[in-house]
Amino acid sequence: TESMVVNISEKKVILTYKSESCCMVMRINIDCHGCYRKLRRILLDMQELETHLIEKKQSRVSVCGKCSPQDVAITIRKKMNRRVEILEIHEFEEGDHNKSLVT
Repeated sequence: TESMVVNISEKKVILTYKSESCCMVMRINIDCHGCYRKLRRILLDMQELETHLIEKKQSRVSVCGKCSPQDVAITIRKKMNRRVEILEIHEFEEGDHNKSLVT
């Protein structure tokens, strides 16, 4: 969660960022090998992502990392010019990485 507080009278800016890890599953239409390679390159270039899994036949992409799910979807949408549908989002606190992802 990001929050920004700007106090003009005291001329100070406070930026607070709570680092939460999240895993999400998206549906993206992956027609050809070129689309697959382009999506893979986009995901590899995103520094905040730790892991990703592209399921070409099911048109599903799973990503995990310290990021905002909306920002990831918007970035993929802008760079690929394809519709991105978020299917699932799992958010974790810093110590909750070992929990299972069964839903």
